[in-house]
Amino acid sequence: MLKEVSTQAKVRFADCDPIGHLNNVKYLEYMLNAREDHVEMQYGFSYEEYSRKTGCTWVAIQNEIAYLKEVRYNTVVAISSTLINIGDRTSMVEMKMTSPDKSITYAVLWITAIYFNLKTRKSEVQPTEILQKFQPFVQEIPEKLFSERVSTLRLNNKNNQPTV
Repeated sequence: MLKEVSTQAKVRFADCDPIGHLNNVKYLEYMLNAREDHVEMQYGFSYEEYSRKTGCTWVAIQNEIAYLKEVRYNTVVAISSTLINIGDRTSMVEMKMTSPDKSITYAVLWITAIYFNLKTRKSEVQPTEILQKFQPFVQEIPEKLFSERVSTLRLNNKNNQPTV
């Protein structure tokens, strides 16, 4: 059972700032688009279809992102995503943008989302079938705090730097 899904993307000129670096907001767009694709590919699950059928969806209530290394125009990146926590009402996903060989992490994003009823405009407990469907895909990571995760990834980047 694959717990972390990864796809590749090429950084486009239009997504970069005037000095050729990927714009900060575009990191989020690349990662969120990849996550939507990953959920469909890995779990056979469509947020749009689920929302239409149940009247419920997940709403982001917190984003934590760290930009660890610049990404320049025309770079091919790997974007991975994995569920790192699922509870009664909330789920947490980690997304990373890395080099294709995963030796360098450019950015890491943790998103906490709450299960939300679109009709009542209130959060709800996630249905048992959702918990059962996604629980097997939860990937344990050693760090429990975002700041700890960022420190670990920064250290990994430093250790993987080529010597000059």
